[in-house]
Amino acid sequence: MKILITGGAGFIGSAVIRHIINNASDSVVNIDKLTYAGNLESLASIESNERYLFEQVDICDRAELERVFNTHTPDAVMHLAAESHVDRSITGPVDFIQTNIVGTYTLLEATRAYWNGLSDQAKKVFRFHHISTDEVYGDLPHPDEVESSEELTLFTETTPYAPSSPYSASKASSDHLVRAWLRTYGLPTIVTNCSNNYGPYHFPEKLIPLVILNALDGKPLPIYGKGDQIRDWLYVEDHARALYKVVTQGKVGETYNIGGHNEKQNIEVVKAICSILDTLAPKDTPYAEQITYVTDRPGHDRRYAIDATKISNELNWQPEETFETGLRRTVEWYLNNQEWCQHVQDGSYQRERLGI
Repeated sequence: MKILITGGAGFIGSAVIRHIINNASDSVVNIDKLTYAGNLESLASIESNERYLFEQVDICDRAELERVFNTHTPDAVMHLAAESHVDRSITGPVDFIQTNIVGTYTLLEATRAYWNGLSDQAKKVFRFHHISTDEVYGDLPHPDEVESSEELTLFTETTPYAPSSPYSASKASSDHLVRAWLRTYGLPTIVTNCSNNYGPYHFPEKLIPLVILNALDGKPLPIYGKGDQIRDWLYVEDHARALYKVVTQGKVGETYNIGGHNEKQNIEVVKAICSILDTLAPKDTPYAEQITYVTDRPGHDRRYAIDATKISNELNWQPEETFETGLRRTVEWYLNNQEWCQHVQDGSYQRERLGI
């Protein structure tokens, strides 16, 4: 196939592209606006491959999208382009409304116009795969709030939406648009909702890369509130494998939740990073001494956890990395790629706190 991937210079998008180029025979057209979090250095290992092309395009630009579709004639779209940091959405929600809602609408309409012009056979093959987040579901009961473990439910594909932040609300809106374009226009769409990703090439505004880099620089390691917020952690390369399975084997109209089976409190994650760094990059004092508790994020969801039974049963996908192996690989990558870390922060972000 020829797959058009939006946001392919971002964290998850670049992982998907590297996976496809390195493990499949499909070709990829990557369109990315190259905002602060998009970096073509994340694709340096495959950029010269004859099956890969890059177009710098904003998904809100209908004319440019139409040009890309008409020029490259893709067989599928994987839509990953999004503003994704909750703290940034609190500080400046307008970018999230524009990219995640208006951008998704514009892409859907450009895709629909292109799809309507395909032959009947090509229409049947075509897929529009929308990649979303578990945050659209709101939060789940926390162990501190229940009397028994039986009350600790998980997100399923039928969990009602209850987004808490401008970010999750904008992603929920985009999910609804995608499903509406299937129901109303027949556009063959699939939706996936994932848990917290981590791994190489992650922009350092997110918890794990932020902690790694702050620790190495001797800076405070900020923990929101008590640090008891629980997330289900998914190694990004496992997610990339899942997404490729969905776009090639998933059923039109279905939703698939993708999780890592790794529920951890934020404080556990930070302490685990410190422990790995104590081994791999030892210094005179333990890294955990840099942990600092700060005022919590407004409206902070306490627990996310995904039930990934459906994708396991129907598409035979399971994560390969445990949290322990994935986290060690992640820390090792950041230790070995300090130049990339410096380049992505130059002039745009110096790990300051946002969303206060």
